[in-house]
Amino acid sequence: MNGKADEGAAAFFDLDGTLVAPPSLERRFVKELWRQGVLGWREAVAWLREALRLLPAGSFAVRHGNKKHLGGISSRAAEQFRVSREWFFEEGLEQVLRHAKEGDAIVFVSGTLEPLAALAAREVEGWLAERGTPAAIQVIATRLESESGRWTGRILGEPMAGEAKRRAVRRVVAEMAIRSGRCYAYGNTEDDLWMLEATGHPCAVNPARRMERLAREAGWRILRWDGRGGERFRKLEVTASSGMRNAENPRQRWELSR
Repeated sequence: MNGKADEGAAAFFDLDGTLVAPPSLERRFVKELWRQGVLGWREAVAWLREALRLLPAGSFAVRHGNKKHLGGISSRAAEQFRVSREWFFEEGLEQVLRHAKEGDAIVFVSGTLEPLAALAAREVEGWLAERGTPAAIQVIATRLESESGRWTGRILGEPMAGEAKRRAVRRVVAEMAIRSGRCYAYGNTEDDLWMLEATGHPCAVNPARRMERLAREAGWRILRWDGRGGERFRKLEVTASSGMRNAENPRQRWELSR
């Protein structure tokens, strides 16, 4: 890591599966709402109906575009939700700390709900301050529409996943007047490929087999975070393995393999 504050650099982190160990923040949130009786079978049926409607558009639309189960829920519901520091990978927090010490801007780019991502950012900010390195974390996440103080179950704009993450990174880079080649990105799934490609230092965190193969072919750093401390990483050699190597980048190879 060689980012310097006077030259400008940023570190972009996905949350679920990258900084936060499974299950995802949204799943934890929904489980808590279910436990409280705020969500029930009616909301579950609403989600299923919307999933069936979106199915022809593909799994991406179902996974990231379906928030019908939250329709009618108070938009302040997340204020009572507590994000625990224990949910974070210790190695991930240490990586955020390294960037903060370098003076790099820290940005969370996540497909989770914006209020949940904001809670995660505040928790990490507190952790950084305790270690003598206070830093403000910018949050870019999926936003929900609300009317009269309640969520409608519709997304404002687009879900923060896939190509939306690349656009978000480019927007931040332009606003900060920094060079993307100096920036870092950390993600764990194919939905993060666009974000990783948008920076000069992409890092695949705990990737599944398919994601690891793509990272291997691109020569990206692969990080193994298991929550027990002590960052372990290895940079994998670029290997010629399939016809997909002729594509320009990992994201294109992933698209060709779908």
